[in-house]
Amino acid sequence: MDLTLTGKTCDGTFLIENGKVTAPLRNFRFHHSPMRAFQNINGYTEAQKATSVESRKLLVPALRNQDFNFSSVSTF
Repeated sequence: MDLTLTGKTCDGTFLIENGKVTAPLRNFRFHHSPMRAFQNINGYTEAQKATSVESRKLLVPALRNQDFNFSSVSTF
């Protein structure tokens, strides 16, 4: 009923402190509902160009979510 999805971050997860990238992080696994995630957005950037194997070119903002939890560290 809540559309919970599972996925992994991949080669692009970074620690951001005071608005600056300070360190790379390991890849993480998550189990989360996009419906809940969109209800908890508390900041976003202007849209940026991004690419994806599945959909090629995208124009998307970075989102800040106050309640998004990762479930474990990926081993890849």
